[in-house]
Amino acid sequence: MDKFNALATLVCVVEQNSFSRAAEQLGKTPSAVAKAIAALESELGSKLFERTTRRMQLTEAGRLYAQAARQALGCLGSASETIGQMQHGLHGELRIAAALAFGPAFLAEACAQFCLAHPQLRLQVELSDNDQFILESGHDLILHEGACDIPGLIVKPIGKNQVLLSASPAYLARQPLPVTPATLQQHDWLMYKHPALGRHYWTFWQAGAALRIEQPQARILSDNYDFLLANALAGAGVLITPWWSAAPYLADGRLVRLMGDYELDPDAFGAHILAVYPSHRRAAHKVQVFIAFLQAFLHARGYD
Repeated sequence: MDKFNALATLVCVVEQNSFSRAAEQLGKTPSAVAKAIAALESELGSKLFERTTRRMQLTEAGRLYAQAARQALGCLGSASETIGQMQHGLHGELRIAAALAFGPAFLAEACAQFCLAHPQLRLQVELSDNDQFILESGHDLILHEGACDIPGLIVKPIGKNQVLLSASPAYLARQPLPVTPATLQQHDWLMYKHPALGRHYWTFWQAGAALRIEQPQARILSDNYDFLLANALAGAGVLITPWWSAAPYLADGRLVRLMGDYELDPDAFGAHILAVYPSHRRAAHKVQVFIAFLQAFLHARGYD
């Protein structure tokens, strides 16, 4: 028995939930597929499938063995891919999922530079503010902000997620009242609506002391951060923004940092930008190369 091909056949049968569809997918005859499964069952001394005229389903032994087979084939595939890329350069496809605001803030430029450096590699990048989609999407790499403790995922901080208050010079000219803890309720606020942000109070830190302030009412509330950023630049109000997003606008004067002697608790988004990837992809060379590249990219811009 060719063990490798038999395991690949088993995984394909499970994915297709059909011997005939697996045979078509693999370019084999249905009898060859059945023979490979029978050989595995004979070696194990246990049935992998319960088959009737109406349906087919894995036995408990089949479920455990198919899961192990999928992991083993994945590890072998990753090792082969890594060796090939070490010899011939990065190639194939790298699938990335990331928070929506990362795209225009830094990820688009980083990906463009990475593609120029690795012309044989294709990138598939999906941007979303749906955390469940991002963390369950099956991508090679996830760029995430906030805590992530899902089993089977490796988490590596690659940048800082410091948040601050800012507004445009136009807003500050229109509303000259200084922005202080005592006057927050008197300003126009641009608020980001997100399931992870359910608190009714903000926490500011100054010299190690915490100051708890009731969250002001929003003048503009939106679930799209880039929409709010555009409104802040247009002078519509005060925005809480992460450093990695605000830095270019603070540098050229389009935004002004407010209450600079206070630190705002990053809340549910956490203090870091995280690179998250499945544990079985830990050895994938292209994943590690991209993480190192992005970390250096963020460091060069002071976002680490």
